[in-house]
Parts: sequence; structure tokens; C-alpha cells
Amino acid sequence: MAPTASSEKDKMIAGDLYDPGDSELCKARRKAQALMRQYNATIVGDEARAGLLDDLLGSRGNGCALRSPFYVDYGFNIHLGSNVFCNYGVVMLDVCPIHIGDKTQIGPYTQLLTADHPRDAETRDAELEFGRPITIGRNVWIGGAALILPGVTIGDDAIIGAGSVVTKNVAAGATVAGNPARPLAR
Repeated sequence: MAPTASSEKDKMIAGDLYDPGDSELCKARRKAQALMRQYNATIVGDEARAGLLDDLLGSRGNGCALRSPFYVDYGFNIHLGSNVFCNYGVVMLDVCPIHIGDKTQIGPYTQLLTADHPRDAETRDAELEFGRPITIGRNVWIGGAALILPGVTIGDDAIIGAGSVVTKNVAAGATVAGNPARPLAR
């Protein structure tokens, strides 16, 4: 018997073209939506919060604080270090892995988008999608309403200005701002 092709989930996580309408992926999104609904109905101090995050996320370190509402596609591709803070309304579209280092702080309404779409009309018309991972280092500060695009890596100790659109990698220790985000002189 010939080997079977990768599942749509495997293709998605690898950053290959995949069918987002696949039944396994639809089921995984429904599970994430149910967990988000439960989590987003809690407040700081509710005992249920930790267990809901453990069920939703791929992994998380100690001391993470995620203010609700918090939004994901799947959740299982999100990996948080220790003491990560996400303010209200953070969106993480995690069709590919998102890794966030220890002590990183993310401002309200920031979006981390690994999901992407083909540039050619024919592939888009076939309703195929792909993604690219996002990696954020340790002790990064991301200002409110920043937009981190697919495939971006942000180095340790970097600062992302509020409202920035980050289209390219950011070096460790750099401060960037604007649309598109560019380094600021220190």
C-alpha cells in the first residue's frame, strides 16, 4: 500500500497549501471556539481559567496572564513562555506555530497573524490557504493594536510601537514603529 498523503492539519502546520474546510480542521476550530467562549466568560481570579488555557493552548509557562477576550483559530499552535502578558482583545491566528518568549508583554487589540493567502487568483479560487510561523523573543514589548504579519521573527528585548504593522523581522533590542514598521533611532 502506498503511503498516505499528509493530513490537511499536517500541511497547515508545515506552512503548505491546505484546505481550511477539512473536517478535522473544522472540528478543531469548533473546539477552540468553545474553549474561547468559556475562557472569555471568566474574570481574573476564576479557578477555571488555568484549566481552560491548558486545554486551549499548545503550551504555556508559569505566570501567564491573558486578559479576556482572547481569540485564536486553533490554540494548539500557540506556545507561551513564562510570565507572558496579553492585554484585552489579543488575536492569534495560529494556523502555524506562534512561539512567544518569557516576559513578553502584548498590548490590547494586537494581532499575530500566521494565516496567509495565495497571491495568484487561481489558487485562491481553489479555496486553499497557507501560513508562516511567528516567533517572538524574550522580554519583548508590543504596543497596543500592533499587527504582526506571517513569518515574522522578533528578537529578544525588542519594542514594537503601538499601531505598527510588522512586515519584516525585527532585530534583538531594536525599536520599530509605523506602517510598515521601521527602526527608530535611539
